[in-house]
Amino acid sequence: MSNVLKQLETILQQRKQEDSTSSYVASLYDKGLDTILKKIGEEATETVIAAKSGDKEQIIYETADLWFHSLVLLAQQDLSAEDVLNELERRFGLSGLDEKASRTK
Repeated sequence: MSNVLKQLETILQQRKQEDSTSSYVASLYDKGLDTILKKIGEEATETVIAAKSGDKEQIIYETADLWFHSLVLLAQQDLSAEDVLNELERRFGLSGLDEKASRTK
């Protein structure tokens, strides 16, 4: 797993213990799941808009925000980036159509 992801996960876990007035992430945790989900939705929309514009720097910036807030969600749910990476690894060699069909049975 990327060293950056590991570092972010460590920080996100630490923020669970911090005062919500001194940390953006702690304030997200304090506000709860709905606020975190709203941020992910906002960042996903901004990523789509950036992609439609074709501005590569903006796509990278907005995708970073989307990934960051997704990592906040994972930490809030006591999950990790490694859990997601393991799922992606499980899908290697599996047709996307077959994988999707296996979820709908």
